Amino acid sequence: MTTIQFIQNQTNIAVKSIEATIQLLSEDCTIPFISRYRKDQTGNLDEVQIETISKLNKQFIEIVKRKESILKSIEEQNALTPELKLKIENSFDLQEIEDFYLPYKKKKKTKADTARENGLEPLAKIIMSQKNEDIEFLASKYLNEKITNEDEALQGARDIIAEWINENIFIRKSLRSTFLRKAEITTKVVKTKKEDEAAQKFSQYFDWSENITKAPSHRLLAMLRAEAEGFIKLNVGLNDEDKSEVIRFMEDNLIKTNNESAEHIEKAIKDSYKRLLEPAISNETLQEAKTKADIKAIAVFAENLRQLLLAPPLGEKRILAIDPGYRSGCKLVCLDEKGDLLNNETVYPHAPQNDSAMAMKKIRSMVNAYNIEAISIGNGTASRETEFFIKKIAFDKPVQVFVVSEAGASVYSASKIARDEFPNYDVTVRGSVSIGRRLSDPLAELVKIDPKSIGVGQYQHDVDQNKLKEQLDAVVMSCVNAVGINVNTASKSLLSYVSGIGEKMAENIVAYRSENGPFEDRKQLKKVPRLGEKAYQQAAAFIRIKDGKNPLDNSAVHPEAYAIVEKMAKDIGVKTNELVANKEKITQISPENYITSEIGILTLKDVLKELEKPGLDPRKAAKVFEFDPNVRTIKDLKTGMILPGIVNNITAFGCFVDIGTKESGLVHISQLKAGFVSDVNEVVKLHQHVQVKVVEVDEARKRIQLTMIL
Repeated sequence: MTTIQFIQNQTNIAVKSIEATIQLLSEDCTIPFISRYRKDQTGNLDEVQIETISKLNKQFIEIVKRKESILKSIEEQNALTPELKLKIENSFDLQEIEDFYLPYKKKKKTKADTARENGLEPLAKIIMSQKNEDIEFLASKYLNEKITNEDEALQGARDIIAEWINENIFIRKSLRSTFLRKAEITTKVVKTKKEDEAAQKFSQYFDWSENITKAPSHRLLAMLRAEAEGFIKLNVGLNDEDKSEVIRFMEDNLIKTNNESAEHIEKAIKDSYKRLLEPAISNETLQEAKTKADIKAIAVFAENLRQLLLAPPLGEKRILAIDPGYRSGCKLVCLDEKGDLLNNETVYPHAPQNDSAMAMKKIRSMVNAYNIEAISIGNGTASRETEFFIKKIAFDKPVQVFVVSEAGASVYSASKIARDEFPNYDVTVRGSVSIGRRLSDPLAELVKIDPKSIGVGQYQHDVDQNKLKEQLDAVVMSCVNAVGINVNTASKSLLSYVSGIGEKMAENIVAYRSENGPFEDRKQLKKVPRLGEKAYQQAAAFIRIKDGKNPLDNSAVHPEAYAIVEKMAKDIGVKTNELVANKEKITQISPENYITSEIGILTLKDVLKELEKPGLDPRKAAKVFEFDPNVRTIKDLKTGMILPGIVNNITAFGCFVDIGTKESGLVHISQLKAGFVSDVNEVVKLHQHVQVKVVEVDEARKRIQLTMIL
């Protein structure tokens, strides 16, 4: 089987598209570049399809490598028969391949190994042949210094048979299938930990049982965390009835007679199941369920991150950012249109100082002095009080007030990136700057923070960390390239996610910009050290140059299409800059007339679409949101209240909504569209403004249950 066949067997993608995509990936083309600028070669595949091909291609390569390693290992043991070699070569199921390898796999010394050393394998073979009646008499022939009686000989023979049964591929496959359909995950509380305060959040799993394949991802991950923290004991297995059925199935397939041999095989079957098969298949089943739960949790996290990164930006505005606090005061910073720090202060409008008059005076003065257009307030401690305080100030001109999530701001403020940006300021100033910049451009600011610290996932520390990082990095790259970046203002962190760039080249771009001033056109990128033709090809169209020499440099039109755009303009009698954003002229162009061997109709249609609205930001505009002024803490909530809220986290079991209290309320998935929904993202999006109804308030446990009003 080839990699093309392997991928096509698992997708509905055309062979031609798979071949083109693999070829482009092998040429170090990035997924954003391929999906945007190689549509004609791939047959218009999107990023998801290209990513699927990439993952399956890597999976195929890993399987091939594993098979080569296994074949080499068996060959070194002089045990590789032509039949076994053919079976391994023809299989592309990793589990089946590992089953073929199991008898030859290096492992700790087993009971069967000891029995073989004691010369009992011939006796085991006689019993398995099921042709001899007087097995006990035969066993007497295998006595020696270590085997002193017939019972010991027969026990050793059964140990060998039990291992053979464990290595039987048909038995393992059948048992695996049964576990996947019927295995239950059961939990029992560790009695000494039952009263621990930390254990109470897992109290529903103190005595729990359900079919493992039907357990939702969040529930399985919660149980695994509870076990990891020592609060419960977890088991995966079949109930007594299903277990008996499995034993009967094994007996029906392995016992062919009713003589004395059958009794020993029956004992070996039960021993093999209990000691070898059940623990192994149980662990496999749990790991498979965990893998699926990880995939689901990572997908939820990735989608949340995508929505967060693509949150509406306010744009290039002068912002006063506030990191609220009580005793330590409210840290204020003024930022210019580019997000550069102009000034910082600390005011103490809240208890215990209650110096609101001086705070008002300072804030009004800063708003006027720095021509502030918007105020960004972090949503942490004292957020609501600060918001009310700000709205009491009579400014000389309208100033928009926003409350933004400060999740991860403290992580950023203590990071090397923040220290490099603001070496002369402490963490409080850096955190406040982050709060302000999140309002002007969430994407540009959030790329500086480890996505796991942003707080929009579920059980992110419990899933496969390598897969999580790989997926989240892919999401960040996708978002950065979907929006495009201004090369003359972008940070090193933002530049590093541009297609074809990476961290080192991003440093070189920033250094070149510092030494030579702003970039005037895209071609100038080629002067950056180590930025060669390939990197330029991958990156150029995702980089924007505002007010540059060529108007196309501020669009998503790739430089390789510039000559065609110039020809289009010439053909209808205008200059290139007169064609850009001129819908009337653009409609006169027939893309079919400009098809070349390199650029096809799909790319040409994209070019014309981009020319109509060059450099259009796909994100929506930021909107001011106001919480109910009568609700500030959980004590203010009453059942039946209808409140405005902002969706601030989405999980597999529902969404959390910020309603202006310290604790977010949960809208369970069953409360969305009358429960007829399997994916919360089908109904709501992160940062969506919604109306909710208070269903239940548990003040002691600080839990709020809501229902969505759609």
